[in-house]
Amino acid sequence: MELAWFALGAFILLAYTLEAITGFGSIVIALSLGILVLPIDMVLPILVALNIPMSATLAYKNRHAINKDLLLKTILPGMLLGTITGYFIKPYINESLLKLLFGILIIWFATRELWRMRHAQVDQARPNFLTRFITYCAGITHGLFASGGPLLVYAIAGTKIDKSAFRATMVVVWLSMNSLLFFAFIIDGRMQPLALNIAMYLPLLIIAVKLGNFLHHKLDEQLFRKGIYYLLTVTGVILISGSV
Repeated sequence: MELAWFALGAFILLAYTLEAITGFGSIVIALSLGILVLPIDMVLPILVALNIPMSATLAYKNRHAINKDLLLKTILPGMLLGTITGYFIKPYINESLLKLLFGILIIWFATRELWRMRHAQVDQARPNFLTRFITYCAGITHGLFASGGPLLVYAIAGTKIDKSAFRATMVVVWLSMNSLLFFAFIIDGRMQPLALNIAMYLPLLIIAVKLGNFLHHKLDEQLFRKGIYYLLTVTGVILISGSV
């Protein structure tokens, strides 16, 4: 078990370093790797708690770029309803099925991003009702895995939002939804037994940000991102094979 906690720390450092380099979702990476060594109910509260200070910092720094209209009218309503739905249906899904569903989700996301990178694919605009429905589904995956990013990015792809506004708006979404999950985990008692683990992992966020800022100027971002997508694909296959 001690080795498993050490491995989770290494995964957290990798995931948050990547987020500092590229802005890519840290929870998707850390959770997909973390649940290979620890139960999802132990990993998820830790990642949710760690994500809040980073999201809060980024949200404050980029507050002027937030697209409030898209955030308040389209994203937050669907994400809120979906996250609540995912949280309440999770107890009725066993861990093997959760791993299977999460494995499918990250394989879909990783292979889609690899396809986009290879073919320089540009997402087309879609009807508003479809955007709202996919956003709701993204909320469900966030309630289940705190990983609504893959579907939410897909949901709002094609909307007329620039890169800086997109990143700033997404950070507010994660801050809001993870804060909601954080208090839900306190109420249901899942957060308190892991408080010491969370405190021990907090310094990794500082290391990750500094390391990420350093590597940002040293590495080929596209090559590094591609490597992570391949890693996620392999991890998804492992999760699926271990759950069937």
